[in-house]
Amino acid sequence: MALTLYSAWRATAPYRVRIGLALKGVAYDYVPVDLIAGQQHQAAYRAVNPQRLTPALVLEDGEVLTQSLAILEWLDETHPNPALMPADPLGRARVRAMADVVACDIHPLNNTRVGRALDAMDVSPVRRSKWTERWILDGFNTLEPMIAKHGKGFSYGDTPTLADCTLIPQVYSARRFEVDLAPYPAIRAVAEAAAEHPAFQAAHPDQQPDAQRA
Repeated sequence: MALTLYSAWRATAPYRVRIGLALKGVAYDYVPVDLIAGQQHQAAYRAVNPQRLTPALVLEDGEVLTQSLAILEWLDETHPNPALMPADPLGRARVRAMADVVACDIHPLNNTRVGRALDAMDVSPVRRSKWTERWILDGFNTLEPMIAKHGKGFSYGDTPTLADCTLIPQVYSARRFEVDLAPYPAIRAVAEAAAEHPAFQAAHPDQQPDAQRA
C-alpha cells in the first residue's frame, strides 16, 4: 500500500511535502482537497484530519501525519537519503530557522483562513494585497542575508534541504501575488536552481492533477 497525500494544488504547505517526497523518490497516491470550495470541512476529510488543513499524509499502516514540517522531518528520518538536514547540529538549527521563517512567520498570516477572516471584516482587496505583501517582504528580508551567507546554490549549501522545501512554495506564492523579488538576489538564485531540478519540477502546482489553469 502506497502513502496517500491529501493535497491542494496551489496551497504552499502541501507543496512543501510534495517537494520532499519527490526529492526522496517516494511514491504516493494523490487525493485532492478543494480548499476554495470548502471540501476540507466535509465529514470525509475531517475524519482524516480534524484540523481541516492540508496536507495530511496517510501511512501504509493507516496512521495519519499532519503539519508539513513534521511530515518532512518524519520523511527525512524514515528515508534518510538524500538528507534534507545537514549532518551537524549547528547546520540543522540554521536550516530549521530558515524553514520556520516561512512556516511560522509568513505563511500563517497569508493562508486561506486568514484571507476569509479579512473578507469577513470587509477588508478591501487592495488592503488585503498590502497585508499579504507586508508579511512576505518581512520574511524575505530575514531570509535573504541568511541564504546569502550559507547558500551555495540552494538555501543552505549546495543541495536541497528542508529550507528549500519551504522557500520555493513561498516564492511561488510571492510571484502569484506580484511581490517584487528584485531586492532578493539570493532567494531568486535558489528559485532558479530549483526550477532546473526534477523534484521541484514534479512538485510544482501546475503539474498536479487538480491544477486549475486560466
